[in-house]
Amino acid sequence: MNFIKNLEKELVEANNIPKFKSGDTITVSYKIREGSKERIQQFQGVVLQRKGSGITETFTIRKMSGNVGVERIFPISSPFIDKIVVNKKGVVRRARIFYFRERTGKSARIKEKRVFK
Repeated sequence: MNFIKNLEKELVEANNIPKFKSGDTITVSYKIREGSKERIQQFQGVVLQRKGSGITETFTIRKMSGNVGVERIFPISSPFIDKIVVNKKGVVRRARIFYFRERTGKSARIKEKRVFK
């Protein structure tokens, strides 16, 4: 059992991702393979949740595309993720903000955490 946990720890540490939580706005650059070509596409949105632990951890991002909400689930340890950039830190009280799906307009705003240096 310890061997499996140690192996998972090494694999998770190899993937350099920044710290983020629900309510943060992030941009995920991931690789898309179309035939023999490969390109990088960016998906920017608000993190709704982080789920799982270790190598099986996933996170859900929601963005608005036109007037349609689009959600996508990414595995943290995916080899297709090129990089993750945290654009804004959000202030939310819950770990899973599924109530955000029904919100539109001003009620869909998330307060930004100010960092003073």
